[in-house]
Parts: sequence; structure tokens; C-alpha cells
Amino acid sequence: MPSLAEKAYEAIRADILACELAPGERTVQSELAEKYQVGTTPIREALHRLAQDGLVEPVPRFGYIVRPVTVRDVRECYEVRRVLEAEAARLAASRGQPELIDRLVAQANFTYVHHKKSSYPEYLSRNLDFHRSVALTAGNRRLAGLISDLLAEMTRVFRLKMDLKDMAQEMREEHMALAGAISSRDASRAEELARDQIAHSEERAIEAVLKAEHGLGSVEGWQ
Repeated sequence: MPSLAEKAYEAIRADILACELAPGERTVQSELAEKYQVGTTPIREALHRLAQDGLVEPVPRFGYIVRPVTVRDVRECYEVRRVLEAEAARLAASRGQPELIDRLVAQANFTYVHHKKSSYPEYLSRNLDFHRSVALTAGNRRLAGLISDLLAEMTRVFRLKMDLKDMAQEMREEHMALAGAISSRDASRAEELARDQIAHSEERAIEAVLKAEHGLGSVEGWQ
């Protein structure tokens, strides 16, 4: 049975990834204890663990803040995405098994409802599954694992980007175009599409992060 600290950790982590606890937001242990209906000791243990995960940052004589998402974070993650996912798309088109490709094409048709936040978690889950499936179609489980871990790490970036403006139909079409290129066995086109889509996604993500940064106050302003 999970301990109170474990339950607090999972609940706070989920809210950070969903941006319910926004990047840069101050976390007050007593307020978190009230919100999650546990004592301050489990909250303190959870925050310590979240700091080890890099999701919150301790501030001397202040407590913790939710770690901001920076432009540097975005650029580093997208650099890795380009390397991993462009190769996964190329390999999937080159050597993917027909049944896996058919499954990938079916997976590509999904979307969300802009500003309906209850639709976001399912979309993000299906988005991760789709991109992981491209690598699985390529026949490389390790590549799929790396992509899955990276996209999970980028959850907050994606949430910020989804709130920026309505891109639901655009992203649906991007996924379907990539799956279509893989289905057509056009390896060069699949690789090119993956690179172009990731570059476009990076532009939107940086715009969203800059907007979020603009709305943050300073730690000194809270003291």
C-alpha cells in the first residue's frame, strides 16, 4: 500500500506535469498539505523527491518553486527529438512490418478539444503512444523507449503549447501525413516530414514558454 508521502508525490507530480501547478509557481507546504489532505511531513518528503526529479527547486529561506520550463530546455529536448524521431520514421518506412504500419495509420487519427482541459491527458497519452509506435514499427525497442521517456519528460512543454492556440486539427493532420508517408514506404519523405514537424513544434513550444515566462513573477516579489 502506498505511503502518504508516495501518494503526495504522485499527486503533486501529476499536477506539475499538467501545469495545474504552473512553472515558476511558489509551493507552500501548508497549502499543499491542505490541498492534498495529508500532513506537512509527507509533503516535505514528496517535495524533496520532486527536487531530485528536477520538477521543483529549493529556494533558501523560501521553500520551493515549481521548476520553470526554459527555452534552453525546449531547444535541448527538440534537438534530441530530431535525431531520434527522424531516424525512427525513416526506418519504419524502410522495414516496418505491414501489420504494424496498418496499426500506426489507425493510431494517427486522434485529436483534442482546445481549452477543454479534460481532453488533454488522453491526447497526450495517445500522442506518446503514436510516436513510440513509429519506433516500434521500425523494429527498435530501445529507440522506442528513448522516445517514450523523452516525450514523457516534455509533458509540461506540450501542455503549455496546447493552451497557446488551437492546433488540434493541424497536429492531427501532421500525424496522419507522417503515417501516410511510412505506409507508402517513402523513407526520405517520412524522415523529412518528421524533421519538419518537429521544427514546427519547437517554434510553437518556444512561443508558449516565452509567454509563460512573461507571466511569472520573481521569487523576491513573493517575500
